[in-house]
Amino acid sequence: MKNITLSTNKTEIDNDIIYYDYKNLESKKVYMNYETEKSFIQFHFCLKGDISFEYNNGAYAFPLQQGNLILLYNPIMNLPVNALLNHNTKLISLLIRIEKFHSLFSETAESIPFLSDENINKKFYKEYKLTPIMTTILVQMMNQNISDNVKKLYFKGKVFELLSLLFNVGKEMNIEQCPFLADDKNVKKIKKAKEIIISRMSEPPSLKELAEQVEISLKNLKEGFKQVYGNTVFGFLYDYKMNVASNMLSSKNYNVNEVALHLGYSTSSHFINAFKNKFGTTPKKYLNSN
Repeated sequence: MKNITLSTNKTEIDNDIIYYDYKNLESKKVYMNYETEKSFIQFHFCLKGDISFEYNNGAYAFPLQQGNLILLYNPIMNLPVNALLNHNTKLISLLIRIEKFHSLFSETAESIPFLSDENINKKFYKEYKLTPIMTTILVQMMNQNISDNVKKLYFKGKVFELLSLLFNVGKEMNIEQCPFLADDKNVKKIKKAKEIIISRMSEPPSLKELAEQVEISLKNLKEGFKQVYGNTVFGFLYDYKMNVASNMLSSKNYNVNEVALHLGYSTSSHFINAFKNKFGTTPKKYLNSN
């Protein structure tokens, strides 16, 4: 394949964390590859387009589509990164040494499958969906314009933020820890309630209407939702709407009024106040900063 320009940035945040980002702005697919050490866990985040990771000289491949990430770890042998990026694709990759990663989660390592004593020396692969707030963080990292003297510090903070979101074990707690949630039917109803308020975030139902829709008591809805998601129903919805707002603004495809309308705010001023309470800045300033 003839040489084609691929926009690439690499930052060695420290000896244990390496950051890459790639932008294929060409009209055709672009191949990229680099060597890694087996001591690194690989995280690959597809922000736009799609990618095909290839191994064993192309004998094995798996796709990664927009809005997804894959985690790869092989303690047995080095796992070089070989991938074919489709046109108009954006990718962020993080390499983190297993010792560093384990130290961050030492108290909860058993709750992360590949860090358990049983699996620590086994290969691991898992694909995840990116949440709106994860996407926002990744877009901020890719589009950052930070001076060199604080860039590594900035990236390290963002990496830790991503990891805390990705491995937030308490987000949907183990139902065995709570007698109320031991009833799987209630858990399903609470998750259905979450899906309803997300799908109707611009005009959400009242708590009473929501409880009736999922056929659960109002008391159990309130208590169960907080147990599963760590927040009240409308507290969760507020956080979700603000994450959607930051994602929409970061894309630069929407102005403040359009975002406010999409989220169901009656006036842009109400949205601006809500956004400022969440992020400490106005949507306009946030838009300009990105």
